[in-house]
Amino acid sequence: MKEITIYTGMMCGYCDAAKHLLNKKNLKFNEINVSTDPEKREEMLKKSNNSRTVPQIFIGEYHVGGYMELREINNNGELDKLVR
Repeated sequence: MKEITIYTGMMCGYCDAAKHLLNKKNLKFNEINVSTDPEKREEMLKKSNNSRTVPQIFIGEYHVGGYMELREINNNGELDKLVR
């Protein structure tokens, strides 16, 4: 199983939706809240090619994007393949 990392922010509906989707699929993930940690925000920006919105989701080294992209790869069956 590949490691899943999700960079989140405070009071973020898309972050909550992404975490809910991952939890529903029983996928464990590391959550990093960038609103309280400037160093982690910089890390997210570097890894995501300067994407400033949250969530930013990574499966292993693969940058999924945000919640909409996560939902899309779940709906088309790619998420299950990516996490293996």
